[in-house]
Amino acid sequence: MLPIEVVNRQRYRKIGTKPLAVLARAVLDAIGRQDAALDLTFIRDTAMRELNRVYRGIDSSTDVLSFSYQNAEQTESHLGDVIIAVETAEKYARELSIDFHRELEHLVIHGTLHLAGYDHETDNGEMARLEKRLRRQLLAKARP
Repeated sequence: MLPIEVVNRQRYRKIGTKPLAVLARAVLDAIGRQDAALDLTFIRDTAMRELNRVYRGIDSSTDVLSFSYQNAEQTESHLGDVIIAVETAEKYARELSIDFHRELEHLVIHGTLHLAGYDHETDNGEMARLEKRLRRQLLAKARP
């Protein structure tokens, strides 16, 4: 089993990174990618805005971005990076009336599925259905 590396580059909110790394590993295992690993990074909105502008041409922050290594000169086992903006995640958690840490869990699942090759914009709902199932399975015993 390959490790999930976590980098916390923000001090805006305290984050329990270990449970989120365990969750990313559980997602990979659940979709049959026990051979894979990824990096999970937490940043501020200003840094996410710059990434979104440079890589997507959108001059605003977003909650999560996934950068795949599948086309780079990396090992097949390392899928890439899931990057989460904590301020935007917090804002969406408030708007959805859910716990901030639950929102982070949702974003870890979502970003991990993107790195594994799923694309909710083109797959006729396959990723959304899988994401919903994984939330039920993997988060059932977690926080409300």
